[in-house]
Amino acid sequence: MDIFDILTMIGGLSLFLFGMNIMGESLERRAGSSLRALLGKLTTNRMLGFLTGLAVTAVIQSSSATTVMVVGFVNSGLLTLGQAINVIMGANVGTTVTAWILSLSGIEGSSLIVRLLKPSSFTPVLALVGIIFYMFLKDSRKKDTGMILLGFATLMFGMETMSGAVKGLKDVPQFQQLFLLFSNPVLGTLAGAVLTAVIQSSSASVGILQALSATGQVTYAAAIPIIMGQNIGTCVTAMLSSVGTTKNAKRAAIVHLMFNIIGTVVCLVLFSMARALFHPTILGESATYLGISVCHTAFNVICTAMLLPSGNLLEKLVCRMVPDARQPEAVAELDERLLTTPSIALERCRTLTGEMADTAALALGQGLQSLLDFSPELSHSVREDENRTDHYEDILGTYLVKLSALQISEADSAEAAMLLKALNDFERIGDHALNLVESAEELQEKNLSFSEAARHELSVLTRAVSEIVELSFSAFRENDLTKAYQVEPLEQVIDDLKEKLRVHHILRLQQGSCSIETGFVWSDILTALERVGDHCSNIAGCIIDLAHHDMNTHEALRSAQVENENFGEQYRMYAKKYSLKQ
Repeated sequence: MDIFDILTMIGGLSLFLFGMNIMGESLERRAGSSLRALLGKLTTNRMLGFLTGLAVTAVIQSSSATTVMVVGFVNSGLLTLGQAINVIMGANVGTTVTAWILSLSGIEGSSLIVRLLKPSSFTPVLALVGIIFYMFLKDSRKKDTGMILLGFATLMFGMETMSGAVKGLKDVPQFQQLFLLFSNPVLGTLAGAVLTAVIQSSSASVGILQALSATGQVTYAAAIPIIMGQNIGTCVTAMLSSVGTTKNAKRAAIVHLMFNIIGTVVCLVLFSMARALFHPTILGESATYLGISVCHTAFNVICTAMLLPSGNLLEKLVCRMVPDARQPEAVAELDERLLTTPSIALERCRTLTGEMADTAALALGQGLQSLLDFSPELSHSVREDENRTDHYEDILGTYLVKLSALQISEADSAEAAMLLKALNDFERIGDHALNLVESAEELQEKNLSFSEAARHELSVLTRAVSEIVELSFSAFRENDLTKAYQVEPLEQVIDDLKEKLRVHHILRLQQGSCSIETGFVWSDILTALERVGDHCSNIAGCIIDLAHHDMNTHEALRSAQVENENFGEQYRMYAKKYSLKQ
């Protein structure tokens, strides 16, 4: 083996790791909505959690990525520790899929069927299809499909290049002695753990082991301990990701480590005993691609079968190792780790935006109530809720900007843009709730009051505003286009009401039934309520934007009048419902 073989091996390894990375990322983007749906179906059912971990890892081709995801979910309160344990166990079995795919490179034979199954035969076709999809199709999902095919072709090409380059190692005595050394179970386990910890992917380290098996110098006696060690090394990523997280998130990472250490120790003891007692001849034979896949799968299945029924005991043990703090720990609202799965991070943003909307709606309801029945408690509550909406806007705005900068699908990008726009409207509604409270406080401090006619008119306007808030917020929560189209007719009625109430106020001033000082407060209230209606209209416009894949809100609101065949009828219905003559 000369310097050129070493360079070829490095190039093959680089292509292998790069192909695995881009294939995993593209698979994750392509399956974004499916991952979201899968997470939504998670329950405390042990087998369902296990199957979820298995499926997600099989899709994104990395148990490390799945476990980091799980740590993020637990840190954000999306999963309980018990659910996380089951998912982590499933991830360990799901990661074996990669080894089976890579074992295709080891197929030998001259028959047509065998030759067609070899990656060197079909990956060029996949690469051609992939580059056509990626370069010539505009649909983002089809582009992702192209990247999956290109990633797979690159991965397999790198695997074959690496395997071909290392074949010369069979004539290097030092290489043979190295793998004789790894036949010591403890040293082999340490070697597997260190290699996997460095590249942070058990799938990749198994692939490297399969490539090295092409030399014929890797025996099963050396390969099996290395495979066991790889499961421990893959825990490094999750342990690093748990730094600075909640107690339960740290526990999830430690469970992953404990699961793999316990499984490895038990299997290593059984392996050493079987080796000492029975001296199986297969241990001295050269490992093959397929044999390594079988050993990898068997080891992970045995570990899971042993420990899956003991999930509750693992949970209790890790809770003792990481005890609860004396003070209740606040759950992180958004976790950077979720950005590794943008579709789920986006779902979390939508959930928190919904919570922000609820907070703004509560603040506005209390602000309206304070105009009719003021109390210091209401004032304090509205101020707290308004501060919460400000906080939501800060964290969600920052997070969504980071999310938008990632490679995400067009649909996810459009939804992220919609949420960014809606945030400002929800926050401004909270601000107007505070404005209403300040107006109520001014009335109290100056001992001012409205006339009976003004109180009646204000009650009509506040009922209309309450309905438009409920309608637009419901349209947002349910992504309901029908409700979104109903907002604009009501907003027009609110605008008309505001103008009528202004005119009526001027008439009362002229008649002397209203003071100028009260009139200033009246004007502030009308402005705040009218602007609440405008923000509700903007929120409805965001829903319409998303449906039409157009981020021009003003155009969306104009189209709401054109496309809504019932606009005139709905406008007349709302005008009658909120008539001042009643």
